[in-house]
Amino acid sequence: MRRTQHHSPRHIWRDTLLLPWLLASALLAGCATSTVRNPVTGENERTVMDEPREIAEGKKAHQSVLQEYGVYPNQRLQAYVNDIGQRLAKQSERSNLAWTFTVLDSPEINAFALPGGFIYVTRGIMAYMESEADLAGVIGHEIGHVTARHGAQRATRQQTAGVGIVAATILGAVLEGAGVGGAGQLANQMSQSVAAGYIASYGREQELQADRLGAEYLARTQYDPRNMVDVIQVLKNQERFAADAARAEGRTVSTGANWLSSHPSNDQRLQEIQQIASKYQGKYGDDGRARYLQAINGMTFGESREQGVTRGRNFYHEPMGFALTAPAGWKVQNEADAITLVNAEGNAGLVVKAVPAKAGGTHEEIIRNVLKPESGRILRTTLNGFSATRFEGVRKNQQGQAQPLEVTVVTGPSSQNYLMGFVSKDADALQRARRQLQEAEASFRALTAADRAAAKPWAIRTVAYQRGGFAQLARQSPLPSLPEQQLKLINGVYGGGEPAAGQLVKVVE
Repeated sequence: MRRTQHHSPRHIWRDTLLLPWLLASALLAGCATSTVRNPVTGENERTVMDEPREIAEGKKAHQSVLQEYGVYPNQRLQAYVNDIGQRLAKQSERSNLAWTFTVLDSPEINAFALPGGFIYVTRGIMAYMESEADLAGVIGHEIGHVTARHGAQRATRQQTAGVGIVAATILGAVLEGAGVGGAGQLANQMSQSVAAGYIASYGREQELQADRLGAEYLARTQYDPRNMVDVIQVLKNQERFAADAARAEGRTVSTGANWLSSHPSNDQRLQEIQQIASKYQGKYGDDGRARYLQAINGMTFGESREQGVTRGRNFYHEPMGFALTAPAGWKVQNEADAITLVNAEGNAGLVVKAVPAKAGGTHEEIIRNVLKPESGRILRTTLNGFSATRFEGVRKNQQGQAQPLEVTVVTGPSSQNYLMGFVSKDADALQRARRQLQEAEASFRALTAADRAAAKPWAIRTVAYQRGGFAQLARQSPLPSLPEQQLKLINGVYGGGEPAAGQLVKVVE
């Protein structure tokens, strides 16, 4: 949870196009089409978005991205990434654009582009890159999406097909994904705004074209295009680790439909990028591994101070001054604008969400303005010394049906108000989980000295590889789950191999 509302989808680098206003303006405003020349193919194409419109829409969406994700507060790292990006962009077919490269303060493993030259990489994906050339491969791929006008092409196809935009709250999407049916309805009541970002995946051919363009930009900038292979291997290793972690925890390994269903799989993508890279036989410079490790030394790993941190069943938010503890067997989900404590079955949970000041100055005003209930009763109470108001009642959902509500408003540290709502798949699930839901709600508290000590975020550090290997390094690591495997994962050897003695490797402290 951040002080500012933002969306941080926790997906492996799926190469998304964020369209906060892009599609909305292109589709809903009914833009006229024009003919432009594609800078990559040289062919003319009909579009709802010429270059000036690309730039204008990208600028607007850029502000939304910064608000949603947050900029990683390290100017040295930002300058380092910008320098790599500018050198690559200078070798592209659209070097005339005012390119912008930003490291986002997100643990997700992702990178994406907006039309007009706005490129983003998360610190999450940077933790798993092994060299400057690897990062250049990620950035070059994203530059390829912009130079080939993939965002404009998608907006044009959407308008031609007459597809509109359906906005859903971030909280609803998070809870539905966790298996808490009906949560989206409660989220609509609890959220003061709909999701700021619309996420649309690129098509298979666009992804492969971006791979080809990325390899070309690497070659032109004296990076070995074979580093594109390393990037795809990172994605494959992420998939393997996720499956291994699921088995270790006794969970079912996901094999169902996901974002890869409409994209080239990482196996297929690896084969094709290997073929592309093999065509380049030039002599290339240093891959910049030493520079890269120096640049990311000290970079936050996982959740940040501003997002709050999860440690086992506990959640600590040092800037906002509060903590929560999930019941035994429950899990904490730290999302962009809410904290959710979810039971093992995934059918009930407690949602905790900061209330904006404009929602009301009193608990009664917040209940009236945010929940808009039809009827109900209010009970004034306290939670660990904080003033709280319990509301139980009903409201009408968007279909006009009566919907039960069980929500508590509490004024926490620094007079910040929070909504805490019970959500469940159905009435039976709610009843079975009621005792644990009450326990979760009652855990809301001001940070103690012990809580503050536990709230310290983790960071990437570089150390010399030791004789005891990753097993020894894992014993010194705070990572709670499969630490040895995770250390291998962030060092690019999850699929096999071992660093040389004395070689610098990444650890988490």
